[in-house]
Amino acid sequence: MPADPSPRSAAKPPVRGAGSRQPGAAARTPRSSVASAVEVRRSTRRRKSVSAYREGDRTIVLIPARMSEAEERRWVGVMLDKLAAQESKRSLGDSGLAERAELLSAQYFAGRARPVSVRWVTNQNTRWGSCTPAEGSIRLSHRLQGMPEYVVDYVLLHELAHLLVPGHGPEFWRLLEAYPRTERARGYLEGVVAADQLPRLPAAREE
Repeated sequence: MPADPSPRSAAKPPVRGAGSRQPGAAARTPRSSVASAVEVRRSTRRRKSVSAYREGDRTIVLIPARMSEAEERRWVGVMLDKLAAQESKRSLGDSGLAERAELLSAQYFAGRARPVSVRWVTNQNTRWGSCTPAEGSIRLSHRLQGMPEYVVDYVLLHELAHLLVPGHGPEFWRLLEAYPRTERARGYLEGVVAADQLPRLPAAREE
């Protein structure tokens, strides 16, 4: 198994402002939010351009070193909005979601989890996904759209695992151990849950 078997790279191409250049040596100033970490990197080589991209569960924002704190806060907000808009446009449709589920099942469960249907729904506001094993159906909350791919993959795998194991016992969590970003994805979702005051995720298997 490769060091990072995730089907896609977590990093995304930068979203650049006008007149953007490649970043030079940058000073790093960490910023955090509830759902993800925002890291601001200041560069003396930048004059006016601002860019941002995803790096795992972090968002990296590149700004000129001379930018004021007020300008930094404004540009972080602008670039986060731009990234969210781009990711929303890239969201998978139902057919793409079904293809993704098939790929993940093949990669992590040897193709044993075979859903009959996989689709987005808008009526799940207190859970990220649901599965009806008797029907072979999987439903993902529309609130996942625009979240990092590794988070959506985790929820898909979570529901695929329910096609093989109904409950949340030790055997279920052993299946999810095959996915290397399980804990990172759970941490991301728990941050969103805390922010929205939603019910917590099922407890992970205790050793």
